Amino acid sequence: MLKENFLKALISEDIGRGDLFSRISESKEIRAFIIAKSDGVFGGREYIDVLAQMYNLTLMWEVRDGESFQQGDKLLFVTGDSKSILSLERSILDIVLHASSIATLTAKYVQKLKNTGVKLLDTRKTRPLLREFEKYAVRCGGGINHRMGLDDCLMLKDTHLQTIDDLDLFMQEVREKIPFTSKVEIECETFDMVKKAMKAGADIVMCDNMSLEETKEVVAFRSAYYPHILLEASGNVTMKTIGPIAQTGVDAISSGSIIHQANWIDLSMKVEKQKVES
Repeated sequence: MLKENFLKALISEDIGRGDLFSRISESKEIRAFIIAKSDGVFGGREYIDVLAQMYNLTLMWEVRDGESFQQGDKLLFVTGDSKSILSLERSILDIVLHASSIATLTAKYVQKLKNTGVKLLDTRKTRPLLREFEKYAVRCGGGINHRMGLDDCLMLKDTHLQTIDDLDLFMQEVREKIPFTSKVEIECETFDMVKKAMKAGADIVMCDNMSLEETKEVVAFRSAYYPHILLEASGNVTMKTIGPIAQTGVDAISSGSIIHQANWIDLSMKVEKQKVES
């Protein structure tokens, strides 16, 4: 239902009070296809499948979510009423372009972590009302979602910590009030803050904008005294820095750039030429 509501809003934005071409054209069955004009990793199939059910379209897929494709590949064939397909052309392309672009960049970051055992996480730096969709696209690229919102994990950032007088006392109250299955993550900018966070009972400690040497020091301390605590590194994560960060021994690296720095790849929809009866 969530996907269907999202798709209805997306289509309404484009069609508005009605596609003008549909008013003056005749319905006929056509077949269209999406062709790749650049290389990438695909995302968007889950959403297009729902869209096809909504508009009685028949799909023939040549690619799955998370699979790589090359320039010139035909990724999807769509058969159905011409008015529906032509009205939905831009919506279909926007879905697969947006999801595949994020998946493509995410996959490049994931490749940098190959054989390290370190997980790539996204963040809440998503476009308004597109969080579920963009985090789905991250999964298509092989990344792992961080928290979806403020209700599934308690993260104490620097702004929160400024309002807490006694962290130990606060954490005792936290354990009495948040759901039993919810984790607590504490953002730390210094080694001293790391020690306080671990002593207070954090499940996850984020090494925020720490140097590689500082992060290694945190990893060594965690391994010696709090081996059950997970470590996340964040801040200044790029294609060049992610490898060295992974080598420090953290469990995960989070980056908002896999979403907000993803440049759109090039995909296009074409309609197959209709055969003329003699």
